[in-house]
Amino acid sequence: MTSERGQTIEGIQKLAAGMIAASPAGHRLCLIGGFRYRLLSHSSRTSLDIDYHWDGDPDSKQKEIVDLLRSKLLPEVKRRFGYDGTVSPATGPDAASAMVKTVVTAFYRTGDKPDRIEIPVELTSIPCLDRPVVRTAAGTVYLTASDADMIESKVIALFNRVFVEERDILDLFLFQDSFMADSAQRLRMKLAKLHVGPAAMADRYAEMLSNRVAHARALDEIINDQVDAAIADNLKTAGGGSMVLDTVLALLKDRLRLPGRAGS
Repeated sequence: MTSERGQTIEGIQKLAAGMIAASPAGHRLCLIGGFRYRLLSHSSRTSLDIDYHWDGDPDSKQKEIVDLLRSKLLPEVKRRFGYDGTVSPATGPDAASAMVKTVVTAFYRTGDKPDRIEIPVELTSIPCLDRPVVRTAAGTVYLTASDADMIESKVIALFNRVFVEERDILDLFLFQDSFMADSAQRLRMKLAKLHVGPAAMADRYAEMLSNRVAHARALDEIINDQVDAAIADNLKTAGGGSMVLDTVLALLKDRLRLPGRAGS
């Protein structure tokens, strides 16, 4: 992703998130995920989507977001960046989940420099023990999950996804200071409610250990492609993906006291 293209993607993300935050459609929507970290916590990792925690009816909220972005975002992106675009609810496999709803925003440019950008806006639900909080950026007020619920959601994603997403490992590394003294207990409560038991956690931990080389290689690719250049250089100097992975594995086992197999 070129720097210019990356700036365009991030500019569109900021436009969309700001419009949602300032609209009735954004009432009670909590900004979460990688873009939340980027926008509100100055994360060095970029993100290609926008995620929200929503504990109400996902279908009606999806429609509200589609209507808002069609009417407000598309003309503003055309004016600022010269991209035409479409906004639609996801169809096919992306629409199969009753609990996760996705709004697909796609932008395209023809001519001498043709391009196409797709930025999914996902409505999901994460376990939260704290009340939502508000954070500000450039004068806009954003409702979001607490820092503790955010970082704990990354641990839950690591153990609850069908496959490991290495971006969760990198975010855990970057924001490990957000864990609370009682995060180990809080995580056990949350994982139990999701029916993720000690055996499943031990299996996932063992899988990460046994596939350490592959996960470290994927982390190196994320560091190269999604992390700001100066920070990426420092991470590589300190050991790159292998260092990040080993730090997070130790964090999960020792500080959070999540179960691993005997001898792991």
